[in-house]
Amino acid sequence: GYESAGTVEFLVEERDGEHEIYFIEVNTRIQVEHTVTEMITGRDLIKAMIRIAAGDRLDDKSIAINEQSDLECNGQAVQARVTTEDPENQFAPDSGRIITYRSAAGFGIRLDAGVGGSGSEILPHYDSMLVKVSAWGQDLAEAAQRLGRSLVEFRIRGVKTNLPFLQNVVRHPKFLSGSTHTRFLDETPELFVYPRRRDRGTKALTALGDITVNGPPGSTVCFARPEPLIVPKAREIKETPPTTPAYSIFEKEGAEGLSKWLLNQTELLITDTTFRDAHQSLLATRVRTRDLLDIAPTTAHSLPGLFSYEMWGGATFDVCMRFLQEDPWGRLERFRKKVPGALLQMLLRGANAVGYTNYPDNVVRRFVEEAASAGIDVFRIFDALNYLPNMELAMEEVARSGKIVEASICYTGDVLNPDEDKYTLDYYKNLAKELHSRGAHIINIKDMAGLLKPYSAKVLVEELKATVDLPIHLHTHDTSGNGVAMLLMAAEAGVDVIDCAISSMAGLTSQPSMNAVVTALRGNPRQPQLDTIKLERLAEHWEALREIYYPFESGLKASSTDVYNHEIPGGQYSNLRPRAIQLGLGDRWTEIKQVYQRVDRELGRLVKVTPTSKVVADFSMFLVQNDLSFEDIYEMAERGEDIDFPQSVVDFFYGKMGQPYQGFPERLQQIVLKGKKPLTDRAGKDMADYDWSENAEKLELLLGRAPDRREAVSFALYPKVFEGFARTIEEFGEYRILETVPFLYGMEVGEETSVEIEEGKTLVVKLVALGEIGEDGTRQVYFELNGQPRDVVIVDKSAELQIAGRPKADATRPGQVGAPMQGKVVTVAVSAGDIVLRGDTLLSTEAMKMETTITAPMDGTVRSVEVAEGNDVASGDLVVVIDAKED
Repeated sequence: GYESAGTVEFLVEERDGEHEIYFIEVNTRIQVEHTVTEMITGRDLIKAMIRIAAGDRLDDKSIAINEQSDLECNGQAVQARVTTEDPENQFAPDSGRIITYRSAAGFGIRLDAGVGGSGSEILPHYDSMLVKVSAWGQDLAEAAQRLGRSLVEFRIRGVKTNLPFLQNVVRHPKFLSGSTHTRFLDETPELFVYPRRRDRGTKALTALGDITVNGPPGSTVCFARPEPLIVPKAREIKETPPTTPAYSIFEKEGAEGLSKWLLNQTELLITDTTFRDAHQSLLATRVRTRDLLDIAPTTAHSLPGLFSYEMWGGATFDVCMRFLQEDPWGRLERFRKKVPGALLQMLLRGANAVGYTNYPDNVVRRFVEEAASAGIDVFRIFDALNYLPNMELAMEEVARSGKIVEASICYTGDVLNPDEDKYTLDYYKNLAKELHSRGAHIINIKDMAGLLKPYSAKVLVEELKATVDLPIHLHTHDTSGNGVAMLLMAAEAGVDVIDCAISSMAGLTSQPSMNAVVTALRGNPRQPQLDTIKLERLAEHWEALREIYYPFESGLKASSTDVYNHEIPGGQYSNLRPRAIQLGLGDRWTEIKQVYQRVDRELGRLVKVTPTSKVVADFSMFLVQNDLSFEDIYEMAERGEDIDFPQSVVDFFYGKMGQPYQGFPERLQQIVLKGKKPLTDRAGKDMADYDWSENAEKLELLLGRAPDRREAVSFALYPKVFEGFARTIEEFGEYRILETVPFLYGMEVGEETSVEIEEGKTLVVKLVALGEIGEDGTRQVYFELNGQPRDVVIVDKSAELQIAGRPKADATRPGQVGAPMQGKVVTVAVSAGDIVLRGDTLLSTEAMKMETTITAPMDGTVRSVEVAEGNDVASGDLVVVIDAKED
């Protein structure tokens, strides 16, 4: 057979020297071949040729072709040759080991195999054909449809193949019409545009293998499973949950109507924080979306009287991408579908959005717009310094979106302390008036550290209620153990809404127990309309779920009034201690708390809420790890010695987070800024607009496609985190489809798990064996995927080749620059030969969300850069060498 535009010439030379030509009419195909002829004639051509070679004639019984009419054609056939050629690289042959090979046969499909099969090694020296796929049908359309279906069902992994190209050809209208010609490929560029390969099965196996060998994403160790291992599963509820009274009022009367409705309620209303702040405060924000969605419908059916669900914002946004490898927008959208008739609430950091720094105004506006359209109803807006200019833009945008503006007053100190001269009752009352005048629908008291004591709460709520005609919503943490008592006193004073968590996720650094508050108010006119029996059933579910997440517990075993001294916010406590352990400071935790208290005093007694709480924590860790005190800092400054402070500390003193009440401590500000002039107004005021178009181009290169609006917002807020998230998903696939136990603990040999890659498509995965560690530090991990053997290669991080420790910077040689803290190099700003001035940025490092910029200690020329992006460094490691500028 050979290429032909419309017919195949079948030529047979007979033994007596005469020639007869027999024509078999076929249509244009990818490549004409004897197999196609055999399929439409039912005749074995290879057998016929062998018979002829042996001396038989066409009209012999063995062949039985007496005349042209003996060749009857039935239908049409098409053939495709599957090869190890990369259609995205000029069809260059590819080689390597086939890790998965699954062909697709059936009626009307013939497979003629070449070199192929799972485990086969494709060498570059031989024919690249794996298999010939021939399809028969009554006509060309049916044959092409069968062929296309077969090609779609092929699974070949480990080497590149021309399958995407073949699929494009057999689907193309011109091919199906039979009107192709010799320039068909040249004139049809769309044949060379291919969908991105998802390869979800291999990615799921790679993710499970990596977790089994190295631990879950973001962890440096494997965790032991809890004993006994009990996986709670909420019952499936198909009925739509009831609409809450608060949501119904908001739908009908808007934010203003809801505000007035709240003021007229005798019943104390409750916001459930279990889905966000509770697990952020107890379990380092690690509860996965699938576990939240599992219990959400049951909660909505059980507690139809809730005011709202606080389930998004704050740290959940970056932790979703950074550690859980999930899209935070996907969490919000799916929760909205599960609970369509209740108010959803988020925590918005004002000009910081859901980040740790100020963003351009157009980024904040776009974020609010997208959050509102994705399902958020109540925006709790705060500024860590109670700096109102940082809140105004977000408040305006929320109001413009038709959503509820809950403006926050961040609380610290003690309003009943006679010695309090900074954060007094008048201070908080004036803030409430200002927020009212700026369009707030609700005033929130945000007590992040749990410092608001019961009698102080009574006085504060009474004073605020007398000052502004707005509902008061109270948020606290129960670190001291006084939380329930405080909320009851606030209820006596007329607070309208309080934050609570389901009892098994309450207390300690979380919110007070909803179960306890509801039970305590039974028979009281302010009793919340919540079923205590159903609350207990929900508590049982969360109690079992919390056990599964035990590795992320904060370590606090009992309430502690020490919080009134160190003032560490509840939401930070559960992150700070694991962070100290990861930095090798776990045995100095008590010291860190004491230093935290001293840092706060030196910074002027800040309101400690993200991101100012992060400033205090970063500064504290920096001092402890480097065995420095403030006395050391002041003495070094007098001697003219430079110190590279954590970037968050520099940003704070520069004014990027806003202007603190009563100003900055000037002496320390001058030392940190090294002569740099600080901002005196809102940081976002003079920031250039974020260029969405320019960054969309960067994102398209990263994603391989145009980004959607929410991906663009995520990138604007967290460019490095989003880039890491996107690359992880590209390598390992969607981690969210993995069940929680294998996600956290990996798999045990012989264990099976199911992976639902999409609705109606579930993979059954069984871990068969773990290979030994090879010389290159990798392991073979052997699985069965839907009963078929598969294996993946995983780098065992515990067995990575040992690299000699980096040399330490010599403190007696000013040109040797050392890393101030342990971390990973994220940027390198200079190269050998560059001329630098004192204070110029050399590089930056990051550890547990704390970024440190390392600057030049002198004028000079960079002799060498000892590290590269991605390198790990320890405190004191030599990173750059500078030759001093000659006089």
